[in-house]
Amino acid sequence: MPTIRVELFDGRTVEQKRALAQALTDACVNTLGGSADGVDILFYDIARHDWATGGQLWSDKAAPKPAGS
Repeated sequence: MPTIRVELFDGRTVEQKRALAQALTDACVNTLGGSADGVDILFYDIARHDWATGGQLWSDKAAPKPAGS
């Protein structure tokens, strides 16, 4: 069964990670078969200043505007 590496910006709660781990595990078991015990998920929290897209650090990007603004 698979090992899934999840890289995301830091700041997610344990509850969010727990829910994502369960959803990914369920998807693997439903799609690939096997048991949930065979699915490993590794979370890597990355600071915005350690991630860049298009040559720009995410910490330098403007904060997203709230919906309806």
